[in-house]
Amino acid sequence: MAAKPKLHYVSERGRMEPIRWLLAAAGIEFDECFMKTKDDLLKLRKDGFLLFQQVPMVEIDGMKMVQTRAILNYIAAKYNLYGKDLKERALIDMYVEGLLDLNELIMTSDYQPADKKEQQLATALDKATNRYFPVFEKVLKDHGQDFLVGNRFSRADVQLLEVLLMAEECKPDILAQFPLLQSFKARISNIPTIKKFLQPGSQRKSPPRQEDVPKIIKIFY
Repeated sequence: MAAKPKLHYVSERGRMEPIRWLLAAAGIEFDECFMKTKDDLLKLRKDGFLLFQQVPMVEIDGMKMVQTRAILNYIAAKYNLYGKDLKERALIDMYVEGLLDLNELIMTSDYQPADKKEQQLATALDKATNRYFPVFEKVLKDHGQDFLVGNRFSRADVQLLEVLLMAEECKPDILAQFPLLQSFKARISNIPTIKKFLQPGSQRKSPPRQEDVPKIIKIFY
């Protein structure tokens, strides 16, 4: 039996959270090894496990993979969440790249100084409402299917749901003008593997508590 993937990161969302989401959506159990101090990160570097001296790092199939997008691409391809041909993969890549950009804006706002946090979050939510979510509302309308690409569940669906839920945490009515995204959220949330990941006690992480932010920053910087 193959070893479970092992995820090396802090016990927070950060850049590892989309990876957790994708593994969970694929129904793959994984272990986590949390860095609690700067020394934990330095040890990974000293042991030669981090190609570019950075985490996230995922041990999978005998590899120690780094770079979030490379890890996500590998998992998506391995577990048939990457479309049926090159054209579908190209569409998935376009959607996911946009979602990761928005994810980064929302996620990193938690780690900004107080005077910049509110401004960055407001910018992120404005872009979500006026740039990103209208795109996916239109895709669902034009496509007329349950999923974003083809009529098949893919990584694009997983990562759109993750971002929708993150945005709603910050602004509960953000989907008010997007009925198809509301339906999409309900539909994808009911996929058994996703439904399990959304339950209390799963490996899904909560937003960082403000008092924990300085500790997290100290590990990385």
